[in-house]
Amino acid sequence: MRGILLIFLFLNLSLIHASNEKTLKLLKTDFKIEIDGIIDPAWQSADSVTDFFQQDPFYGQEPSKRTVAKILTTDNSLFCLIISYDDPNNIQATKGTLDDFAGDAVSLMLDTFGDGRTGYKFAVSASGVRSDSRLLDDARNRDYNWDGIWFADAKIYDYGYVVEMEIPYKSIQYDETLTEWGLDFDRWIPHLNEDIYWCEYEQSEGQRVSKFGKLLFTDLIPESKGLNLEIYPVAITKVQYLQSGNYKFEPNAGIDVFYNPSPQLTYQLTANPDFAQIEADPYDFNISRYESYFDERRPFFVNGNEIFMPSGRQRNTGFYRPVELFYSRRIGKKLTDGSEVPLIFGTKAFGRLGSWEYGGFMALTGEKDYFDDDTLLTEQRAYFGAVRLKKQFFKNSSIGLLAVGKHTADNNYGVIDIDGAFRQSQWQLSYQLARSFKNSDGDYAASAGLTSFGDDMIILVRGRFIGKDFDVDEIGFVPWRGTANITGLAGPVWFFDSGYIKQILIYGGGSLYYEDADLFTDHSAALGFNMQLRDNWGYEINLSAGKSRDSDVEYSSYDISLSSWFNVSPNWNGNLWGGYSKTYNFSREYLAFYSWVGTSFNWKALDILDIGTSYNMWIEGNPAGNIEDITFNARPYFSFTPFNDMNLRLYVDNVFVRSSDKLEQLIVGFLFAYNFSPKSWIYFAVNELKDRRDRYDEGGNLLPAKLRLADRAGVFKVSYLYYF
Repeated sequence: MRGILLIFLFLNLSLIHASNEKTLKLLKTDFKIEIDGIIDPAWQSADSVTDFFQQDPFYGQEPSKRTVAKILTTDNSLFCLIISYDDPNNIQATKGTLDDFAGDAVSLMLDTFGDGRTGYKFAVSASGVRSDSRLLDDARNRDYNWDGIWFADAKIYDYGYVVEMEIPYKSIQYDETLTEWGLDFDRWIPHLNEDIYWCEYEQSEGQRVSKFGKLLFTDLIPESKGLNLEIYPVAITKVQYLQSGNYKFEPNAGIDVFYNPSPQLTYQLTANPDFAQIEADPYDFNISRYESYFDERRPFFVNGNEIFMPSGRQRNTGFYRPVELFYSRRIGKKLTDGSEVPLIFGTKAFGRLGSWEYGGFMALTGEKDYFDDDTLLTEQRAYFGAVRLKKQFFKNSSIGLLAVGKHTADNNYGVIDIDGAFRQSQWQLSYQLARSFKNSDGDYAASAGLTSFGDDMIILVRGRFIGKDFDVDEIGFVPWRGTANITGLAGPVWFFDSGYIKQILIYGGGSLYYEDADLFTDHSAALGFNMQLRDNWGYEINLSAGKSRDSDVEYSSYDISLSSWFNVSPNWNGNLWGGYSKTYNFSREYLAFYSWVGTSFNWKALDILDIGTSYNMWIEGNPAGNIEDITFNARPYFSFTPFNDMNLRLYVDNVFVRSSDKLEQLIVGFLFAYNFSPKSWIYFAVNELKDRRDRYDEGGNLLPAKLRLADRAGVFKVSYLYYF
């Protein structure tokens, strides 16, 4: 009898839990809906939600402003209406481009595979600016490079503002066998620093796809229609400076193709692409023994690249980062003389089949002659390839296999990897094991990480082993050969329901780091303090000290660092960081102090004008305790947006060195970009580089060290979408 009562109680609790799950019915309409921010009569028949939940700044309190969200469908598209009530004088309606908006905004989020792990996010500002992204790893990561074909507009009224969206079913991927999708809405109210969602999330974890509500299909199950084929012919005209006042004129063309033969499969191809519209990498100052990492920003490589990413990255912390075995910047890479290896074509395919995800990639680069100092070398033609397979299990966990390779006439390079993650909403345990191949040589690498964010405690543990012969330099980014390390941090966290302080975190721990190059295990202890305030600013202080050895020098190492962030106004935000350490300077080959200070800010001077800069100062000491040199780098910019989807941007990147008392490098870049139709662009870009590198006259005599023009290029580029 007692067992029967327990079962009865369990079933009732389950039913109570199920009844509390938020749902919205997707109803079909035969009326036309104009996407103009004006509420059409068709919306009267839609199901709606108003029960939003305040995530910030006062967790769990009633939202300050009322919000209504509705969804309808036709045979071809999903429509969303969001009404945001507010005093129009408080609404921040700033201009922007597709990838950059500030001010009041609302979002629609859809889990179209019902996997509780991935989703789409469609955001629209009060001025009608659109932004989209993919939610990954249960919203622990975001892919802001995803660019879908969808439509939206907004209009401000005396009671607030209205946003309308249309999302064609053929522009997204989904499981056509489902009768419900995951669903959430979000609203950002900048004058109150208030962030509200339809669904409820723990304060310690933030948004999770696994806790979305349900969009229930009552009248229609979506069907993809049409060929789902996107073709982008690209016309390019480039003017390149050749020295001595001469220029080279190069008209050219390329093509990009996207094809979705089913709602769950995508093909992508690029031929003869040109990425001249991308800004130059920021200046990097490096005193370590390892090369610097630069993010990939070329559209072909970043779009759909999530399938090739190892499991475990966390956008919010950055604490655990699995080793990157497929580093696409090795493809079409820059050579020592500044020239680039040409990318002839590239293609990729990715999709899903039930709980499986799969992807494939292939690229061909051309042969390129270049100079390394005075030696003429040749980068051989190369074929690159990658294959990925992932399996979801336990609802929100995964395991995957990745193989990456490069083939030239003389060498073969490759790596095979098994990685995955066990996940719950508040914790994640990630793992990775890889084997590299360089012709007949190779070695192993492994990494693992545990991140746990509870209501009153955090626990962070990570470890990594890289064999001394683990070489993936031609295809990945793993420069730390012959190393092993483990780091553990833990501490209490306090959340405050009221008052100026939102959160306080205190953590401590230690680290062990072995380098085969030194035959020594560095060891250190760390202590940190993090405070977040309710008006969107905060700071973190970190202290560490221990014993280290580098280049046969054993010493007591220490480090103190400070970082702070400021987002207290819709019109400006900024960051400030700095630190002081005792460490080995590999660029100068001695032990000394090293210090750094940096800041960045962005000011919305007008609704159509952004002004900002980053500024860094690196201070190198010498063994005597004096300052050896100081390097300064600033990157000021302004961004002018006369209307949505058009942007003019000018930036200057300059490097000044105290010892020479001169400007050593200057980069000036200008970009005009107009998104005149979905995925159709006009670009005009001009880039100029000046530096003080050694130069010689026609007789071989060294010229005086002056800031001289090293490279200048102008590009006019047009791409137009044909959508079938």
